[in-house]
Amino acid sequence: MNQYQTYLPVIKALGDPTRLKILDMLSCGSLCACEILENIHITQSTLSYHMKMLTESGLVEAVKDGSWMRYSVNTSMTDKFIGYINGIVTESEDCICHIPTKRKELSK
Repeated sequence: MNQYQTYLPVIKALGDPTRLKILDMLSCGSLCACEILENIHITQSTLSYHMKMLTESGLVEAVKDGSWMRYSVNTSMTDKFIGYINGIVTESEDCICHIPTKRKELSK
């Protein structure tokens, strides 16, 4: 998988305001689905869809707690993703703009 494909699920997961709000809520600590639903006005099935997107992207971890599922931010993934974005927007010696063959691919 090339470097652009690696974080595509994260970028897609971040492309929705409800999922961003959920991440913001989880930044204060782990929450169960019922606590998330108290603060956003969506159905349980819609929340399940959003949590699936967030957990499959690696941004959120889900842990079974009795009959509940508790969700928390996966800081390891968020740190890696932030580093990846910083690498893209910061010029470096191995930057794609310094490699002639890759520059040709970009112009296609």
